[in-house]
Amino acid sequence: MTFKNTSIAFLISIGLICLFHFLAGISLWWMLVPFFIYNVLLVIGSANIQSDFHIKALCHGDTNKKQIAITFDDGPNREYTPKVLSLLEQYDAKATFFVIGKNIIGNEEILKRMDVAGHIIGNHTFSHSFFIDFKNANGFKDELNATADSVFKVTGKRMKLFRPPYGVTTPHLARAAKELNYQVIGWNVRSLDTTNDSKDKITSRVLEQLKPGAIVLFHDTSEKTLNVLKQTLESAGQSGFKIVMMDQLLSTTNYE
Repeated sequence: MTFKNTSIAFLISIGLICLFHFLAGISLWWMLVPFFIYNVLLVIGSANIQSDFHIKALCHGDTNKKQIAITFDDGPNREYTPKVLSLLEQYDAKATFFVIGKNIIGNEEILKRMDVAGHIIGNHTFSHSFFIDFKNANGFKDELNATADSVFKVTGKRMKLFRPPYGVTTPHLARAAKELNYQVIGWNVRSLDTTNDSKDKITSRVLEQLKPGAIVLFHDTSEKTLNVLKQTLESAGQSGFKIVMMDQLLSTTNYE
């Protein structure tokens, strides 16, 4: 199911209803049925990054290898990102940080520390606003370019990995990502560490879903995530999982 195929099916169904209206006199009110189904599919497809509804997203790696990747969204955070970096260093683990451009301001040294430590930095737009999905293609390009410029000023690197805010995709976002040659990265293990769930519940959720090729989504924005991350790193190691870089898991290009 893709946006293109869904739209074609919708137009065909509307055409058939119009045809049967003129040939058999059926009511045009039947158009409400495909219209309702179409909009439901739009919402489901757009909200599920693993559906590839608007654009292809890499959401897992090779399931034949006992390797996983850890990712963080929404940083850099002045209080918690340094603690995350220290914990990762303690366990000799690398991660991918999808950063918000506006959060880089005043936290340039944290971003530099990420880069020097060998972690991958990806784009998570500049504003990550609640209404960002209403932007047109040029609006999304401005968001991506603003963050790209901010990261380049600190690291001298041009990012190629992009994670959509909230994991939501739209036709305009897809167009912007393609025109700027970004690879969209999703996940298949969502920790939900920004919810009110306890750290034990979040940890159980993550560990129960760990499997070869997994991409785990965390947020470097709370003390709770630090506790979950520590337990995840320990359990993954004990279970024989190797935590690898995103390019190793997915054969991606991290930077230009």
